[in-house]
Amino acid sequence: MAAKNNKDTGKTGDVNINARIKQIRTALRLSQAKFCEGIFLTAGHYAEIELGNRRVNERIIKLIAVIYGVNERFLKVGEGAMFDKSPDLKLEKLISIFQELPPDFQDYLMQQIEGLKKLRKKDY
Repeated sequence: MAAKNNKDTGKTGDVNINARIKQIRTALRLSQAKFCEGIFLTAGHYAEIELGNRRVNERIIKLIAVIYGVNERFLKVGEGAMFDKSPDLKLEKLISIFQELPPDFQDYLMQQIEGLKKLRKKDY
């Protein structure tokens, strides 16, 4: 779907995708703050998306699809089921906790996860 430019309001992008993003967020019963935290956007940037003042790029679409289990086709053109699968609540919680940690703790956690991954490969 081609992006449109509304010269009267100065808004750019497909306003329908912005509305579907808000629909997804409300279906998940998440505040704007929690939703944008999960997709690594500032609250201000995200609010502008919901208002239709910001264009949604492919990176944001991919993040919403992966993090929240959203059907990309639904997100892009409004066709199909909203969700491919139910949102992974463990992953959401992990991301939230990870983001609150200082960088050196994040690095340590990543090392531990890599170590666990290596141990698991040895078991098979």
